[in-house]
Amino acid sequence: MIPVNEPVIGESELANVTECIRTGWISSAGRFIDAFEEGWASYCDRTHGVAVANGTVALRLAVAALDLQPGDEVIMPTFTIISCAAAVIDCGAVPVLVDADPETFGMNVTQVAAKITPRTRVIMPVHLYGHPVDMDPLLALAAEHHLAVIEDAAEAHGAEYLTSFGRSAPTWRRCGSFGDVSVFSFYANKLITTGEGGMLVTDSDTIAARARSLRNLCFQPTRRFYHEELGFNFRLTNLQAAVGVAQLARMPEVLKQKRWMGQAYGERLAGIPGLQIPMTKPWARHVFWMYGLVVDESTGLDAVSFAGRLAAKGVETRPFFLGMHEQPVLQQRGLFAGEHYPVAERLARQGLYLPSGVALTPTQLDAVCLAVREVLAA
Repeated sequence: MIPVNEPVIGESELANVTECIRTGWISSAGRFIDAFEEGWASYCDRTHGVAVANGTVALRLAVAALDLQPGDEVIMPTFTIISCAAAVIDCGAVPVLVDADPETFGMNVTQVAAKITPRTRVIMPVHLYGHPVDMDPLLALAAEHHLAVIEDAAEAHGAEYLTSFGRSAPTWRRCGSFGDVSVFSFYANKLITTGEGGMLVTDSDTIAARARSLRNLCFQPTRRFYHEELGFNFRLTNLQAAVGVAQLARMPEVLKQKRWMGQAYGERLAGIPGLQIPMTKPWARHVFWMYGLVVDESTGLDAVSFAGRLAAKGVETRPFFLGMHEQPVLQQRGLFAGEHYPVAERLARQGLYLPSGVALTPTQLDAVCLAVREVLAA
């Protein structure tokens, strides 16, 4: 079976982890924590990095650091992972949804303005599957309405967005550099991994300080077991950061591999009737975290049947997200009653992604493409 993802772990990771074990720095302090935070923040052109246990808690920490209150509203895409909505709900705030863009699968930014109310406090763009969200319109809305931006870049390590596209002085910026606070995941299937792990990045001294306190149970700097506020244990270990430091050093190589993969899949799968393949907007530099396909209903297939036929040919896949408005656990809370988002609903039923890991070989990629063609020709 050709797996959806295999992480690449090398000798540098082993050497760093061995150093942690030999020196005893295996918990949530040590030189690799600082190096990873500083290195990733610098890579994203941010001032501060706050390493945490995973991307989900990075979102929760971002929400907490902005001090959202019960009843505050956060506009987000329905087509995303449930971590986004859970972070908002956990603090008593309210997720407000928009549909997906049918071409990029990311947030449909044209729908955001209509969802802004006097209770709106945050816009949460989510860069999906490695393609950036169109950020300029969102940033303009945020500035106009005095809203914060929590940028979820968990799937967009190294992806870039061209600001001021079509106007004077356009500038390429990396995803993760746009929000008041931006978050990343370093799960095993991400472009760089620490196994589990995440990070919050920001240019705000205040947000960074608050996030560091909340991450560590809100211990007082001068009185450790004295608490004036309830915090969390969201710490990353030095062992994990040691892996992250080694992974970060290979980012140019990782991006080259991912973009080769995206181009190779695109060349081999282009023009197949009934199949939508990823596209890249002129204002985006895609990193193809996952290579997603949408199979047309005219083929007689949906994502489940398509995945089953690919599995029979030795190709592992994963389904697309199910929209937040269709999640039973959120419906049971009385959220999103009567709401429908047709693009997200179609993507959830017709979309899946192919093997897309950094370790994918040309031979494996060719085998995947052959399987896709055979299934759709059957």
